[in-house]
Amino acid sequence: MDHARTILRQRIRRRHRVRRHIRGTAERPRLAVFRTHKHIYAQIIDDAAGRTLVSASSVDKQIRDGVGFGGNKDAAAAIGRAVAERAQAAGLKKVCFDRGEFRYHGRVAALADAARAAGLEF
Repeated sequence: MDHARTILRQRIRRRHRVRRHIRGTAERPRLAVFRTHKHIYAQIIDDAAGRTLVSASSVDKQIRDGVGFGGNKDAAAAIGRAVAERAQAAGLKKVCFDRGEFRYHGRVAALADAARAAGLEF
């Protein structure tokens, strides 16, 4: 039990360390990424207003049908493209990337690269 608490504490510290420097504004909202073993989620958040502007995840019906399993890099890339398309439809072009407690590696990097390729700037 102590090991699990230590891991959780480390994740929380990493998340706070990253978010200490990142704030989403109306002009440049925050693209927050969260991943689990089976799924990946992305939200574009305006922290000043406290609102989620756009979201996409591997549990969304239309994305899930095209992807299949949500815990791989292909699914992460599909989520990156989807969130970028939805952001552009909402009139958003620039965001700041918030990786949370996750390393910029693997699925998180695949999501970011796909979002950049689809037109988001960060």
